Amino acid sequence: MTKKCIISMNLVLFLICAGGTVSLAHSRESGNSKKYEITFVELGSVGCLPCRMMQPVMEKLEKDFSGKVRVVFYDVWTKEGKPYAAQYGIRAIPTQVFLDRDGNEFYRHLGYFSYEEIVELLKKHSVKPVK
Repeated sequence: MTKKCIISMNLVLFLICAGGTVSLAHSRESGNSKKYEITFVELGSVGCLPCRMMQPVMEKLEKDFSGKVRVVFYDVWTKEGKPYAAQYGIRAIPTQVFLDRDGNEFYRHLGYFSYEEIVELLKKHSVKPVK
């Protein structure tokens, strides 16, 4: 790992521990109580550049996998989102957690996760776009 990357990760961890807050959107959930095949949980913050880069990815997933993949975003730098950081035991943001139909975690990723890589992961779990 490069020195810059290590410094950046330490800064992110410090900010999480320091309890920094952002007053923009705290959490977003798509859909309702319907059973989805997969739940994609994005734990990040609107104040984090890689997390903001995930926003278009989440929007495209919601559109392309409508009714199959539930997309949930928690801003862990807010009072409302902080409990989810503890619940999922995150070490850095952004963190993506994938849950099966029964709520069991089957995959976790740290950092930016491209749309294409997520689609490949979903296909391995027999979930294809609705197009």
